[in-house]
Amino acid sequence: MLRPYSHNFRINQVGDMTKKLILVFLALFLSQAVAQNPQANPDSALVNILEQLAGKPLGLQDAVKQAKQNATSVRAAEAAYLAARGAVRREAGLFDPELFFALEYFDQEQPTASFFAGAPILTTTQTAGSAGLRMQLPTGTSLEASLNTVRLKTNSAFAFLNPQYTTFGSLSLRQPLLGGFHVSARKELARAEQAMKAAKARYDQEVLAIRTQVENSYWDLYAAERDYAVQQLTRDQADAFLHETESRARAGLIGPNQVANARTFLAEQEILLLDRDEQLDRLSDQLASLIGSRPESGQRHFITTDDPPGEFLLVDVDELLGKAIRNNLDLHAAKADVEAVRALSKAAFWQAMPRVDLVGSLGGNGLSGMPQDVIFGGDTLRSTVSGELNDALSQSLKRDYPSWSVGVEVSVPLGLRSGLGEKSRLNAEVVIAEQRYIQVTRLLEELVRASYRELFHGQRRLQAAREGVEAAQEQVRIGLIEFQNGRSTAFELVRLGADLAVAQQRYTQALVRTAKAAASLRQLTSGEYDGSAAVENVH
Repeated sequence: MLRPYSHNFRINQVGDMTKKLILVFLALFLSQAVAQNPQANPDSALVNILEQLAGKPLGLQDAVKQAKQNATSVRAAEAAYLAARGAVRREAGLFDPELFFALEYFDQEQPTASFFAGAPILTTTQTAGSAGLRMQLPTGTSLEASLNTVRLKTNSAFAFLNPQYTTFGSLSLRQPLLGGFHVSARKELARAEQAMKAAKARYDQEVLAIRTQVENSYWDLYAAERDYAVQQLTRDQADAFLHETESRARAGLIGPNQVANARTFLAEQEILLLDRDEQLDRLSDQLASLIGSRPESGQRHFITTDDPPGEFLLVDVDELLGKAIRNNLDLHAAKADVEAVRALSKAAFWQAMPRVDLVGSLGGNGLSGMPQDVIFGGDTLRSTVSGELNDALSQSLKRDYPSWSVGVEVSVPLGLRSGLGEKSRLNAEVVIAEQRYIQVTRLLEELVRASYRELFHGQRRLQAAREGVEAAQEQVRIGLIEFQNGRSTAFELVRLGADLAVAQQRYTQALVRTAKAAASLRQLTSGEYDGSAAVENVH
């Protein structure tokens, strides 16, 4: 929300006499400046003090540039976006092919009692290896291609092949039939993609928001400098007034009570000037924290070098609302949040269904080894199979001895409560996200209309404030002449001085208020509102 500009002379902290003196001497100083230059800008009486303010000069664009580089909110939003991008990469990696390899060596000695074991103590050494590729497709299909080999060596007298090489290769498939295919398989990836869109939109919007915050803080510092200058003018006049009363008291024209009043007046103005000085330092510190940079050693605060632009292009409010709805990145982020939850909700419908999977495989087998003579009874037997490991592998790959299978697996949770409950929960989460989106839309429209009203009345407000200052200065000038000629009272002069002080205050408020409204509209439309282009041309 736009913060109303607050400007307070804290006159209520001093007594009635001090109030009158503040306004009178402020009016005198300003009226003298106008008398010397009737065509001067309403701020002309403050120029000398403003030019003498000590501090580190800082332009608006420099402040914005430093804030984009150093602001913690921008860096945090950037980190959130990078985390979301990493989550997308992680979820997409689930569909990357995966190579696997396994090797196992087995050595065993086993006593036997059977003649057909081939040895009283059967010694077996076996080396088994497998390698392959598996992957999960976005359609939910699970594929695995593998090649397995077993090398068996034994001391059995009845082993026809020693060592013996056994191989088998297979391509297996599992496809959920009621799993929603890509809807369910890609649910986490779809959610992560939408979350990344939301994070990116919020990061970009934060970059725009930090610019608006810097502008608002910059104009607050600008107004504080003017407040300080006004207060210093008042303090200087109080000092001059004290010297004047002391001189008149020495001449016997006034009593000592008037000198005491003047001293009280000066002391209170010194305190108020210290308050304004602290306010200037505090606002400078706030701006320094925002942009992540402080003035060099020996300089207490920043000094603004730019003035609020006085003119802005004004477009129809409905056009502004259209730009905001189409381009506001916070709104885009809220929409992406809805889609992220909706991706899980759609998948939950299919996952609540009974599980029905189609499974199948296609493979081949191979056998080779070194033939051994086997003596059984009075016969000597010999296997016709021979070869090395590569022969067995070739048989498997060429499917000399093929194999295949196909089937269906069904799993039905009784009651379906888990799946249906999750579906209901996610449906409610979608409604919550949608309502948040609607809330953001309504708030956006409210803020656009409020900022538009500020900007719409900005030129008229500034012109009226300028005319008010000029009229108040003229009133004070005439009042001083009448007072000097005995045709007006001190009370009337105090009232005129009060009018001039209020007019000066309203002029400063009008300058800052319009600039803040334009900055707010730029943020709300995510940079699409170009009416604030004048801000880029500050000098």
